[in-house]
Amino acid sequence: MAEMESSICTCWPGSTVWLTGLPSSGKTTIARAVAERLRGLARRVEVLDGDEIRAVLLPGTGFGREDRDARVRRIGLMAEVLARNGVTVLVPVIAPFADSRAAVRERHAAAGTEFLEVHVATPVELCAERDVKGLYAKQAAGEISGLTGVDDPYEAPAAPELRLQTHTMTVDQCVDALVALLAERGLAA
Repeated sequence: MAEMESSICTCWPGSTVWLTGLPSSGKTTIARAVAERLRGLARRVEVLDGDEIRAVLLPGTGFGREDRDARVRRIGLMAEVLARNGVTVLVPVIAPFADSRAAVRERHAAAGTEFLEVHVATPVELCAERDVKGLYAKQAAGEISGLTGVDDPYEAPAAPELRLQTHTMTVDQCVDALVALLAERGLAA
């Protein structure tokens, strides 16, 4: 264990990279690919996937505005604590409301921890084609309601640090762009 720990680079400050976008936009795919790339550079990295966090740490929370806001703020706290301790934290979470994301940004700023908002900008039609979890099909069949970007609001970031147009970019191109942003900010090699 000590051998593995010594090979991890602690020379870069931690940061939170918040990937927001519609369901099936590619947030988690991109986050996991970036994490793999950064681990290859000996970075300490964690992915805080919204679905996993909700299922394990926040079960029973719903999809109303208050529950979504509380979930985003709690995930933001976890991300900030990890980032403050030298971890690059990738957070693929829909986080549909701008004020919730702003509160997470403010928490990071107050702690002096870097926060980068990345908008995974995928047209809803392409998300519906991908439909990784079958949510768009269920919504179309009337089995569910409140699907973000369809019959529930999604407030796209007005000025994210990076906007990834996944309908015109490959996953590798998205990863390259995000790693380049981290390097520009002095957060990765």
